[in-house]
Amino acid sequence: ALNAVSGATPLAMVKEGLKNGMPMSDIMQNVDYNGMWLGFKSGSLGEISAVALLLGFVWLLYRRVITWHIPVVILATMAAFSAIMWGIDPEHYMNPLFHILSGGAILGAVYMATDYVTSPMTSKGKVLYAFGIGVIVMLIRFWGPYPEGMSFAILIMNAFVPLIDKYIRPTRFGETIKVKK
Repeated sequence: ALNAVSGATPLAMVKEGLKNGMPMSDIMQNVDYNGMWLGFKSGSLGEISAVALLLGFVWLLYRRVITWHIPVVILATMAAFSAIMWGIDPEHYMNPLFHILSGGAILGAVYMATDYVTSPMTSKGKVLYAFGIGVIVMLIRFWGPYPEGMSFAILIMNAFVPLIDKYIRPTRFGETIKVKK
């Protein structure tokens, strides 16, 4: 027989607790980081095991299916933004590790944002695109109505990809770069 449990994800639990005026120290008592790391927590299918998602990331890098730019910059931006806010007020903001391990952060950064068709062509463009996603995710998570923001952030930044590709162009093969004096 199948056995399943329905309940709030860690992000939803924290968002609801903060909305009800609970201090972060009380909310975080129920958070199991080992469970988040290994996948023994509630969450949507595909976002619950950071280890499995990161192993897939390493495999995709090894096979040269994706580059490191987008996933690393998204996760680093999320970590930096949340570290700043957590440093300012740890009773109202979650720590960076929680943000990276919870929700669809790794899933979105590695598997959704790196889509060939909707991501920029150049390395500089990928960094700008990923930075925008990381900032938008954290804005939605901290001050938006939803606990998660990865899908919205990717869709918003996908709208800017043509503009990024227009202004950050790759050097054409065989073209020499003229140095201005």
